[in-house]
Amino acid sequence: MSKDKRLHRTLAFAVIDSLKLIFNEDRYASKVVEKVLKRDKRWGSRDRKFIAETIYEMVRWKRLYNEIAGTKGHYTAENLWKNFAVFAVLKGYQLPDWNQFLDTPVRKIKGRFDELSKIRKFGESIPDWLDELGMKEIGESWDKEIHALNKQAKVILRVNTLKTNRNKLQKDLLAESIETIPLNNYPDALELVERKNVFRTEVFQNGHFEVQDASSQLVAPFLDVKEGMRVIDTCAGAGGKSLHLASLMNNKGLIISLDIYGNKLKELKRRAKRNGAHNIETRPIENSKVIKKLKKSADRVLIDAPCTGLGVLRRNPDSKWKMEPEFMESIMKTQAEILDSYSQLVKVGGKLVYATCSIFPSENEDQVAKFLENHKEYKFITENKISPQKSGYDGFYMALLERIE
Repeated sequence: MSKDKRLHRTLAFAVIDSLKLIFNEDRYASKVVEKVLKRDKRWGSRDRKFIAETIYEMVRWKRLYNEIAGTKGHYTAENLWKNFAVFAVLKGYQLPDWNQFLDTPVRKIKGRFDELSKIRKFGESIPDWLDELGMKEIGESWDKEIHALNKQAKVILRVNTLKTNRNKLQKDLLAESIETIPLNNYPDALELVERKNVFRTEVFQNGHFEVQDASSQLVAPFLDVKEGMRVIDTCAGAGGKSLHLASLMNNKGLIISLDIYGNKLKELKRRAKRNGAHNIETRPIENSKVIKKLKKSADRVLIDAPCTGLGVLRRNPDSKWKMEPEFMESIMKTQAEILDSYSQLVKVGGKLVYATCSIFPSENEDQVAKFLENHKEYKFITENKISPQKSGYDGFYMALLERIE
């Protein structure tokens, strides 16, 4: 056994405490991880990496580990340790002689793993309803897609071209001991060779890049913006795509970033300042007047619609446990309403992009087809479906439509 494969008591307890909050109190994994990493100043980068990655692994494989451990989905402290033992055995850790690991059936764990891996809902660790829905939506390719969505997400940066270029950023990051590789076909993307906390770097503080998955970086260019245009980002959130649009437009023209959550727009303002993006104006959607005022006023409209988020399961593995089957129906209704409402903001001759981070046709091409049936003032131009299995990055869908009358 290599020295790395030893378990340390304080780190294991930090993982168990975090899982109690995620599994029993329905907390978000990302928030729990963020908090637990601040618990002990003495932890080095390797300790922090172990804690974060182990929590995510155990969330991702929750159903599989629970099935192997035979803990019946009850996450008492004792059962969490049994699940942790399954993780440790499968990952090749040496089990220390702690009370928590007494009588761990190592051979049985490995045998159960081999058996259960052959059954997709256990092997890919997903709820029954999601497995059935996946098969119904995308058929045979569900196997490969869900497998790809269980891999750990890579960390991708998007160069902020308002302040620097890709070559220079790569050198500047290297000077801060962060190695990256440029991605072909993604002009502004750099991939981290090794996971590191990039938010502490000087280049990040100076607004030279944002963290944004490669697939997500394809959405803003798909909108086909030009300098000087009036662009509306309707579901802007914290503004990853608004910021990308600002750099594509060289700060010329106007981007109006809308969202129903004012606190997300505050975060966007902070990010825009750091990015040196001066052509973004934020407007919270507090009532229907906000939309009415903007009717037929935009050259381009981006609808990055709320969705099941299945395309981004790698980075949010807990969402598959939080989601309910009914959510799919309600989100599709919301998508149709949003498309209907925000499409009115485009002026004649202007263009609209409808995008989601889902791989299910019901949320994607089917929505667009229904919309076009009821809106003869629009014509379909093109679409892009990004498969996690083929691209190696998040699953995304985007459709470009033009308003013709």
